[in-house]
Amino acid sequence: MDNLMSEGLNLMVFGMGFVFVFLTLLVFATGIMSKLIAKVAPEAAPKPAKSTPAAAVAAPASGGDELVAVMTAAVHQFRKH
Repeated sequence: MDNLMSEGLNLMVFGMGFVFVFLTLLVFATGIMSKLIAKVAPEAAPKPAKSTPAAAVAAPASGGDELVAVMTAAVHQFRKH
């Protein structure tokens, strides 16, 4: 029985060690690939958004109130059952 426990403990330690080493290598490989990609294909600088007239932004879409009423009724009907 003692031999079986020691073999189980030995297998557990080697298995956990192998997983730890593999995941550590995976983290380093991912970091190296990220740095390599950043050097090869740098991210494009963001362009400023074009300003839109205030009237176009403030005007709500037609039928928005009706859509809200329909959605409210659907939720109420769903919760009722």
